[in-house]
Amino acid sequence: MAQLDERIGEIYNEVLRRNPGEVEFHQAVREVLECLGPVLAKHPQFAHNKIVQRICEPERQIIFRVPWFDDQGNVQINRGFRVEFNSSLGPYKGGIRFHPSVYLGIIKFLGFEQIFKNSLTGMPIGGGKGGSDFDPKGKSDNEIMRFCQSFMTELYRHLGEYTDVPAGDIGVGGREIGYMFGQYKRITNRYESGVFTGKGLAWGGSLVRTEATGYGCTFFVREMLKSRKQSFEGKRCVVSGSGNVAIYTIEKIQQLGGKVVACSDSNGVIFDDNGLDLELIKRLKEVERRRIAEYASHHKQAKYLESGNIWDIPCDVAMPSATQNELNGKDAATLVKNGCIAVGEGANMPTTPDGIKIFLDAKIAYGPSKAANAGGVATSALEMQQNASRDSWSFEFTEAKLDQIMQGIHQSCYETAEEYGAPGNYVLGANIFGFIKVAHAMVAHGLI
Repeated sequence: MAQLDERIGEIYNEVLRRNPGEVEFHQAVREVLECLGPVLAKHPQFAHNKIVQRICEPERQIIFRVPWFDDQGNVQINRGFRVEFNSSLGPYKGGIRFHPSVYLGIIKFLGFEQIFKNSLTGMPIGGGKGGSDFDPKGKSDNEIMRFCQSFMTELYRHLGEYTDVPAGDIGVGGREIGYMFGQYKRITNRYESGVFTGKGLAWGGSLVRTEATGYGCTFFVREMLKSRKQSFEGKRCVVSGSGNVAIYTIEKIQQLGGKVVACSDSNGVIFDDNGLDLELIKRLKEVERRRIAEYASHHKQAKYLESGNIWDIPCDVAMPSATQNELNGKDAATLVKNGCIAVGEGANMPTTPDGIKIFLDAKIAYGPSKAANAGGVATSALEMQQNASRDSWSFEFTEAKLDQIMQGIHQSCYETAEEYGAPGNYVLGANIFGFIKVAHAMVAHGLI
């Protein structure tokens, strides 16, 4: 872990004091602060206006009770969150996560990351995040509907297309977005389609939104490889996870000529040296909602590694696309030892600090999540554009715009890293570029 300079260290210690026990938030803040010493030296007005201190404190934190009835008529109680972190560049924008691990520290880490991710897209959107410790696994559609309606009965008052625009995240897909939007419409008596993104195509959604995070991450890695005069063609790849992000990462890698040999879920890893059968994975995960272990019963040459570690499988390109801190220092060392040349983070903060250090020291092409997985929120902003103009774009047109945005993010990170004396360091480039844009807006808006 890098040493913080004295001024930044004092700010970080204050963050620790004011936010006890929120370890994921501490990790996300430190990763950004480690890069900001040279920025404060170059832009003294940021220190004078205490921009770093202000950006680490959310503008608003909302915590609320979510009571609902299960199918047996029993009352269940969950906790809901929305952290509206920073609106300097536009309305708060960020997903809603339903997962039993959710607590305030996770929502704050995600919201903090979202500030810089959204800044990097070049779109006029601020940073926020929300969620609940509700677990949709094993719940009926009616139970999920009742929970979403109760969740939105409180949250609706904090949302609006010019205020706060949520989307999906882990545990929240088109079904959940539909139930929440329906309740929002019922309560407000407004068909305000721009208040949610990730909507169904029949009622205001955007083509490519489903694919966007996976496609965008792959585009970013393609650009990193291109800067080193390489490509995905013939590369052996592994993609952790088997949800939305992983599936469409696999799809785009295959389209670009790479071979994905492994993916995973929370129970284990599927390894197919011939290359994964994507259509089967889509059917198992998107249609039948089954575990990835069943892949092996359809392809006898494939191996299912129960509780296996996907990072032990040799590859050229690794794409962590499951959840935070899934790839540690030991895993990173294994990947580097086995010849990995590029890592693209499709999940939010999937690599631990010691893992990041190993990747940077090895000088492999490492794309941090706030840059590499910004395609999802970028396409959400494109959905907001379509809603505002009552328009609907073709798949090809929207994908081309996503590709252009990801190329722009790569260029911004690449050039900023060079400007600050760390060529090839996309972590530094992403953090500094994202921060400076938000900081200038905060200075312009005065002390608010």
